[in-house]
Amino acid sequence: MITALRGMKDLHGEASAKYQYIIQTATQIVKNYGFSFIETPQLEEAKLFKRSVGESSDIVGKEMYEFVDKGGNEVCLRPEGTAGVVRSFIEKKYDKTGGTYRWFYYGTMFRYERPQKGRLRQFHQFGCESFGEASVYEDFNIILMVKEIFAALGIKQKLILNSLGCSKCLTPYKEKLVESLKQIDGLCEDCKRRIQTNPVRVFDCKNQKCQERLQSMPRLSDALCQSCDSDFKSLRSLLDSFQISYELDKNLVRGLDYYTKTAFEFVSDEIGAQSSIAGGGRYDRLVEYLDGKPTPAVGFALGVERIMDLVTLPQPVRKGWYFGAMSENALEIILKLARKKRKDDIAVVEYKTKSLKAHLKAADKSQAKFCAIIGEDELNKDSVWVKDLDSKEERVVHRESL
Repeated sequence: MITALRGMKDLHGEASAKYQYIIQTATQIVKNYGFSFIETPQLEEAKLFKRSVGESSDIVGKEMYEFVDKGGNEVCLRPEGTAGVVRSFIEKKYDKTGGTYRWFYYGTMFRYERPQKGRLRQFHQFGCESFGEASVYEDFNIILMVKEIFAALGIKQKLILNSLGCSKCLTPYKEKLVESLKQIDGLCEDCKRRIQTNPVRVFDCKNQKCQERLQSMPRLSDALCQSCDSDFKSLRSLLDSFQISYELDKNLVRGLDYYTKTAFEFVSDEIGAQSSIAGGGRYDRLVEYLDGKPTPAVGFALGVERIMDLVTLPQPVRKGWYFGAMSENALEIILKLARKKRKDDIAVVEYKTKSLKAHLKAADKSQAKFCAIIGEDELNKDSVWVKDLDSKEERVVHRESL
């Protein structure tokens, strides 16, 4: 028997219903904020993610599904959504037109990591990207939007916040940090590698011994330039004004190299100790990194599988029609009736002839609102027996007036 690959699961039944509910809920909220849908390919050039996500990230270093295709191209399955949206933004020359562009996306991502609860090798993300707006109000807007999505889904969470500065304050900080890190013995291999690639990422290390050794290290949030410090204070003031609670975490650096200034995560203790369920921030230099015109940008992504167990589906509402026949001679008729109904409603047809009781049971299971049955009597009288499965009202109507 052939089974699904490790870390890759089918979506069906309740999981499928929850996926659709999460996507539909998030989509409606972000549309209300002026975001429009964008779809990018699942397969991209590998260098897109190496240049954007960064060589120091675990994604590029360990987790990408990367291979050479039949045309000799180095490609990979997308491990995250932002880089593809930025590539599209530049390719369509939006970076040269000015203005603000706000897009949302959802779909499958791929990372070769150890599968565990809420973390798969093929998984789904919902995300938003905003280009062209440098104001910290846009950072706040993104955070507010994520809060609304989780509130609509009934998910309790906590906002974690930090600032990663800009090139003006980040460059001298990195130089001092590297010198300090070189004096520390016993760091793990990942941290040693990050010292050469992106030293700030050492604070993201999950090794407890490393964290203990790093406690005395200076943090970037304590070395912000005047502009970054002012923006960060403005963001926190907005959150306070809207009574949105948050926790400052100087170790929060995010797992991707392209973030600058605002960095945030939403965590929930309902799926483990402080597990991240969404994250994002500002990445003003990424468009330029990918050969576009310098463009301010900010966004977020949430992991659908991470929150599935936290979502309770609303009580199902009956809708549409169930058509059934008690005689073979009625099958063609109910198919025609169902076809007409499908112009503006849901209509499912049961092809097997059954008793009225069996049809009612099947209609109830299908969550249809109306059960329409044709038996021998209805066949002879050009009529249809109809039951409203909500009100339990029954009646017989002429076929043409259905």
